[in-house]
Amino acid sequence: MLSPTTVFAEKVLARFAQLITDEVFLLIQNDRGLMHEYLRLVQSEGLDTVNQWIGRSVKARFQLENLPERQGAPRSTLIQSHQMFK
Repeated sequence: MLSPTTVFAEKVLARFAQLITDEVFLLIQNDRGLMHEYLRLVQSEGLDTVNQWIGRSVKARFQLENLPERQGAPRSTLIQSHQMFK
């Protein structure tokens, strides 16, 4: 049987996994240096290419799996939607 602390930690981490892509884009958006690099990449590589690469990198880095739904109202203004993970 799992301890209440383990159950709570899993609940928090499951929710964070669903939001992690938005959090990454918020980090970029709120950091001048990262935002400058991001804008240069978007200019040279294209918005869709850069954003999709970041999303795939998040998934691979944290070994996440796709949920069937997408987040359609992210807090970051850099993206219009993103894949949710578990």
